[in-house]
Order: sequence, then C-alpha cells, then structure tokens
Amino acid sequence: MINIDHLAYTSKLKNTDPRQKMLFALLTMGVCLWADSVVVSILVLLIMGWATVCQGGTRFSLFCKLLMVPMSFLILGVVAVAVDFSGNELIFIYSVALDKMYLGVTQAGLQNALHLFFKALGAVACLYYLSLSTPMIDVLAVFRRLKMPKLLVEMMGLIYRFIFVFLETADNMVTAQNSRLGYSGLSAGYRSLAALMSTLFIRAYKRADELYTALEARGYDGELNVVEETSPPYKWTGFLQTVGLNGLLVIFVLWMKEYGGGVVFW
Repeated sequence: MINIDHLAYTSKLKNTDPRQKMLFALLTMGVCLWADSVVVSILVLLIMGWATVCQGGTRFSLFCKLLMVPMSFLILGVVAVAVDFSGNELIFIYSVALDKMYLGVTQAGLQNALHLFFKALGAVACLYYLSLSTPMIDVLAVFRRLKMPKLLVEMMGLIYRFIFVFLETADNMVTAQNSRLGYSGLSAGYRSLAALMSTLFIRAYKRADELYTALEARGYDGELNVVEETSPPYKWTGFLQTVGLNGLLVIFVLWMKEYGGGVVFW
C-alpha cells in the first residue's frame, strides 16, 4: 500500500465525512491566502497541525518531517524575494558592495519574504490535513458528487497513482545501486546518479505502459468504476464549526486592518 494512503486509512479522521474535511481544508486555506498576515498564517499552521496530529493521530515527528520537504524549497524561494540589488545603500538593512552597486536585504523585501513563507506553509498544512486524513478514493468520490467532468476525475486518479509508480521505480533503482556500492564514493555517486537520471524515465514509462495494458485487459474504457464506501451522514455541527472558525479568522483580520494599523507586517 502507498505510504500516504496507509496514513490516510489509519487516521482517526478516516470515517469523518470527506466533504466536511475538504470544506475545512479548502476554506481555511482560502482565508490564509486572503488574509496576507503572518499571524493568521501561523494560526492556520497551528490549527491544521493540531487537527492532523491530535485529532487525526499522525505522529508529530512525521508531520514535522513532511513539512520540511516544502520548507526547503520555500527557503530558497524567499531568499530571492528578500534580496535586492540597488545603487542606494541606505535602503538596505544589510548589504554588500559590488562595484558601484549594492546587494543586500531590504525591510520591504524581508517582510514580503516572511509573508510568502508563512502563507505558503499554512496552505501546505491545510493540504497535509486533507491528504493525511482522507484517502484519494474518497476525494475523487466527492468530486464525482460535485458533478466534475469524469475525464478530469479519472485523470486525477491515474496521475496520482503514476506519481508513486515513478517514485517506486526510482527507489528500486537506488536500492539496486546501493547493493552494488554505487554510492560508496563521490565519483561513484555521480556516475550512479547520472545512470539513474538517464534510465529512470524510460523504466517508469515502461512500467506505466504495462499498468495501462493491464487496465485494458480488464475492460478499461476510460472510466474506473470502484466500489465506494458509504459516506457517514453529514453533520451540520461540523459545517458550523468550520464556518465559525474561519469567520473568527476573518473578523480578526478585519479588526487588524481597522484598528491595528493595517495588516502590513503582522
């Protein structure tokens, strides 16, 4: 079983109505992106972390480990936002002289970088809450109930599976290379990495083609028909909790804009 599917199926929130979980994740993510506030982004991160770890049963160490993956890309991205290049040294908090120009960090750039970092991290936490508590088959079932185009739903399901086919192929190749001491040294590691990159796509494509052939052999005609679990009855209490929580966040943002001098940094 795919690891992320295993986490979703073993979550304490697995039997919660997927519509409720999807509404909570997407609505909270929308508020996080709309607010453009570091404080609200941190609140969303804490709320989603608490819901995933305490309510869903995901290990805190695993949740932090998963957050480290997008965080590494975010750090590289926000550094480019924070750094500026200008001939006026006075606008920089810290700068380095490069001939007649200066390269450094400005206050506005630092604020924009912090906004971007925490906003993206809050949005990622919302998606982690949904993916770690809701199996993909339940997400696709919600999309079908919303009358989304069948082709789009099927493509989402197939792409989701083929991503892990690609990752499984890469993992098997790395295991085979390690068993032959392919990464025992720097030069050997470079050679193994080059061989991995050159053959990974071909092998993954061949594996995906074999899976598609297996589907056609079983009567696949463009639509995957699966037996869906009966969804639990929708509880209005969950809907009200979602709307109430996000309503409080919206009121907090509006209060900050009106009486807190505007949401400039915080």
